[in-house]
Amino acid sequence: MQASLKRWLFLLHRWLGVALCLLFALWFVSGVVMMYVGYPKLTEAERLAHLPALDPASTLLAPQEALRKAGVTQPLAELRLNMGSAGRATYLATPQGAGTGKTIAIDAATGQPLGPASAQAALASARSYMAGNAAAEPSYAGTVTEDAFTHSRNLDAHRPLHVVELGDAAGTRLYVSGSTAQVVRDASRSERGWNYVGAWLHWLYPLRGGLWDRYWADTVNGLSLAGIALALSGTVVGIWRWRFATRYRSGRRTPYPGRMMRWHHVSGLLFAAVTLTWIFSGLMSMNPWKVFDSPRRAVDMKLWQPEGLTLSNAVPPAMLLASGELKQQTVRELRWSQAPGSRLQVVAHSANGSRQVLDAATGQALSYDKEQLLAAAARLSQAPVVDSQWLTGYDFYYYARADHTMMGGSGKPLPVLRVIYGDERRTWLHIDAQTGQLLGQLDQRQRLKRWLFALLHSWDWLPLLERRPLWDGVLIVLSLGGLLLSGTGVVVGWRRLRRKAAFSKKRAASA
Repeated sequence: MQASLKRWLFLLHRWLGVALCLLFALWFVSGVVMMYVGYPKLTEAERLAHLPALDPASTLLAPQEALRKAGVTQPLAELRLNMGSAGRATYLATPQGAGTGKTIAIDAATGQPLGPASAQAALASARSYMAGNAAAEPSYAGTVTEDAFTHSRNLDAHRPLHVVELGDAAGTRLYVSGSTAQVVRDASRSERGWNYVGAWLHWLYPLRGGLWDRYWADTVNGLSLAGIALALSGTVVGIWRWRFATRYRSGRRTPYPGRMMRWHHVSGLLFAAVTLTWIFSGLMSMNPWKVFDSPRRAVDMKLWQPEGLTLSNAVPPAMLLASGELKQQTVRELRWSQAPGSRLQVVAHSANGSRQVLDAATGQALSYDKEQLLAAAARLSQAPVVDSQWLTGYDFYYYARADHTMMGGSGKPLPVLRVIYGDERRTWLHIDAQTGQLLGQLDQRQRLKRWLFALLHSWDWLPLLERRPLWDGVLIVLSLGGLLLSGTGVVVGWRRLRRKAAFSKKRAASA
């Protein structure tokens, strides 16, 4: 019985290795690339830096007047004002309950809806984006629904996308929203090239966007499960074949005479654990079978703005921009939102990332203390607030990653208030202390995902992240070990297939 089990385990490991070792090798190589070049995105800092400044002297309609003229029904989910649509001042209104997140662009001077973006509007937005670079001239490259660099679901509301080549030294390509004419993604030539051996390969994006798109998640999950079986079976076989107390007649502790098999055996014992960890945590990143989804959330985020965003007495933008609070700043975007005290506020964003919160009806500066935020948070859940933490620095669950990484680029403001509820899942809510806006909630399942995915896969551990290049060194060494393990497996598997093919050919000839 034991001999039969061993034989089946050997066969399982052998043929899974033949099938998967090349994929493993590519995963290790692409993982190292992703440490330095991420999937293309337009980060919040990049977007603000490339927006033209709002002109305090321009005559723009008050938000509610522009919405009325455009025939946009309130309440809204979101309202912004910037100069990103073909270089003109534009209100961007997202209606409440818009299933696709579709945003309506409205000319802030006339109140006219701008409608689907034209090629000319896309080119004008690109020229606005590259203001100050007179040496380059953008060229229009048509439209795409989805390509290798636009698989992100947060772009769905903007499809089809206009493609504009900037013609600059970096070979930058812009993707412009087909609905608002706003730039929604940028990708340099280098970024695109490295992505073919980085994120595009690592995430198996060759299967996205075509016939296999509907099977992409199941394919990744299935390959991950097969990889776990390969790593586990290899670990057991490796330990069985290693002689800890004695040696084989060759004088070695491994029985394999061939150099490649010896390296595979030894590297497997050294790096099997980290390989298994990376495969498993990669599977967890897919949220397989929705294991991290909570059937019922303790905090109802909609209660922060229960009736939606309604504007009735907001002052015109010129009054805000000319106020004493903003007069000395170069404002790139205004965002209207519900304040914790149920009043309407507007947040002014500058190119350097600074923010100023104003009362939307008076233009006066607003600020919030801990008690105001806690009182507002208490209304979001039937569970009681049992504790709170005022965070002025990052910790294990609230931290920032580099802009190019999968979870970086969206901004992690400080300070924040962490509100802890007494529900059965011990839900946490994070609130931006400056703007009073909700940043997200974490229950036990999401905190578990933090351990099983972010920590195990990217080694998102602050003592390492804050001491680069220590983090780089650790991950590169472990990745090289995994590459040695999978690379020797590729060679061994290829030799096995060649021998099988030669044997079959010889037997056919003799027959």
